[in-house]
Amino acid sequence: MIKYLDLKRVNTPYEEEMRKAMADVFQSGWYLKGEATRRFEEHYADYIGTRYCIGCGNGLDALTLIFRAYKEMGVMQEGDEVIVPANTYIASILAITENNLKPVLVEPDIHTLQIDDNLIEQAITSRTKAIMIVHLYGRCAYTERIGDICRQHNLKLIEDNAQAHGCNFQFSTLNSQLKKTGALGDAAGHSFYPTKNLGAFGDAGAVTTDDEELADIIRALGNYGSARHYVFDYVGRNSRIDELQAAILDAKLKCLDETNAKRKEIASLYINKVYHPLIVIPQSDRDSVWHIFPVLCERRDELQSYLKAHGVETEIHYPVPPHHQKCYAEWKGLSFPVTERIHREELSIPCHPAMTQEEVATVIRLLNAF
Repeated sequence: MIKYLDLKRVNTPYEEEMRKAMADVFQSGWYLKGEATRRFEEHYADYIGTRYCIGCGNGLDALTLIFRAYKEMGVMQEGDEVIVPANTYIASILAITENNLKPVLVEPDIHTLQIDDNLIEQAITSRTKAIMIVHLYGRCAYTERIGDICRQHNLKLIEDNAQAHGCNFQFSTLNSQLKKTGALGDAAGHSFYPTKNLGAFGDAGAVTTDDEELADIIRALGNYGSARHYVFDYVGRNSRIDELQAAILDAKLKCLDETNAKRKEIASLYINKVYHPLIVIPQSDRDSVWHIFPVLCERRDELQSYLKAHGVETEIHYPVPPHHQKCYAEWKGLSFPVTERIHREELSIPCHPAMTQEEVATVIRLLNAF
C-alpha cells in the first residue's frame, strides 16, 4: 500500500533531533511561554522574513486573531467585508465570520486553482477592508496585481499560509526581489497541524507580520487579553503555542527547505510524466511547495477507486465547497461554477518527502493506465 501520507516515515529521519528537543523541554521544567517558544518565534520570523512571529494554538486561531486585532485597532469593524477565495478550506472563512465580518467569495482561476485576480476589483465595495489570499495546496496565490489593488484601494492583505511554508514569490520589479509567502502581505496566519510541510506533533499555529502594534495586540489577545500579568486590556482567549510543539517545530524548521525540495522533485515527475487525457495536472507557473498535489478528473470517484484497488491511497481536498456547507446555509443559492468544478473533480495523489522512487513510478504508471 502506498499511503497518501505516512507521517511516521516522514518524521523518522529527524527522530533523534526531535527526541533531544523534547528532552530539553522536559528538563527545563518550563512548558509554556518559555525559551523554546521564544527561540522558535525568532527563527521562524527570520525564515519567513518578517519582524515578528507570534505563536498560537492553531492556524484558525492565527487568522481569527489577526482580524480581531484589526478590530481592536479600529482598522475594521463589524459588518466590514473581506474578499476571500471561494475555493478554500473552511477555516479561512470561519476566521472572518468569527469576527462578525462579511466574507465576499471570489472565484479561482481554473489554471492555478488560486483566487482570480481579474475578478477581485469588481467585488470591492465601500465596506471592503481586506483581501485574504489563501496559498492553497502549497501554491503561491499572490500576484503583483493583487498587491497593486490593495495599495490602490487601501486594503489590508492577509495571507492564509497554512499550507505553504517555505513557498516563494519572485517580484518582477524591486530588483527581482524574492520573498516568502507569509511575508507578502500585512499579516499571515500559519498552521502547523501534523500533516503540514512544517508539522508539529499536535495543534499549533503562528502569525507573522512586520506591524509592531498588530503583533503586540495579537500576543495579548492570545494570552487572555493580557500583556502584563493579571492586567487585561482586551477580552481575549487562550491561544498559545506550548514549549513542546515549539521545540519540535524549531528542530524540523532546519530541514524544511530540504523536504520541500523533495516534494518539488516528485511533483516535477508527475508534471512531466503523466499524460492521461482525462487527468488535468497542475501547471507550474508559480512556486509551490506541494503540500497537496491536486489533479482534476471528470471521473474523479472512479479514478480514486481504481487507485485504491491498486494499492494507492488518495484524498479529496475538498469534497464540499464552503458555500454548500450547512453552517453557511445563507449561501445555498450562490453559484460559483469554477469552485464547484474543482470540488467535484479534485483528487490529491501522494506527494511527500518519504516517498521512494519506486512508489512515485508506480503512481505515474497507474495514472497513465487509468
